[in-house]
Amino acid sequence: MIGCDGMQELFSYNWKIRQDWFEWCREVDQDELIRERSGGMGSILKNLFHVVDCEQIWINQLQGKPVMRNDIHRISSLDEVISFSELTRKQTESFLSLWTPAYEKKEYNMTTRSGKAYNFSYKKILLHVVTHEVHHIGQLSVWAREMGKKPISSDFIFR
Repeated sequence: MIGCDGMQELFSYNWKIRQDWFEWCREVDQDELIRERSGGMGSILKNLFHVVDCEQIWINQLQGKPVMRNDIHRISSLDEVISFSELTRKQTESFLSLWTPAYEKKEYNMTTRSGKAYNFSYKKILLHVVTHEVHHIGQLSVWAREMGKKPISSDFIFR
């Protein structure tokens, strides 16, 4: 089982990979960052925004705070995504710093737009946030290779 320290380590890993991708993006032409691509959220910039947005949505919901509503189609620059990422990271770090073993079993109840009800443990939601980002970072790696560029290594052990 992954405890608090392990959860923080996984989030730190994702943030480091994300930061490396931001630096990678600084070396790529803006047109390539916004170019529509097959899969994922449709572009490199939108993919990066999406992982940050999903993190803030879940973390804010778990804390009972308002979710920031952002339109993915209005994001036009890497700096906007980086600023959003920094804000979200601070909020997530604050939430994780308050983590106790009781949160592992605490339930979050939600109802989808279609009316279906779900109950998930906070721990399961956090694991979802971590793996969701890993999934989308994999898509960035594919797109980087399609561009003839070396992707950021996501190797957990040798970082």
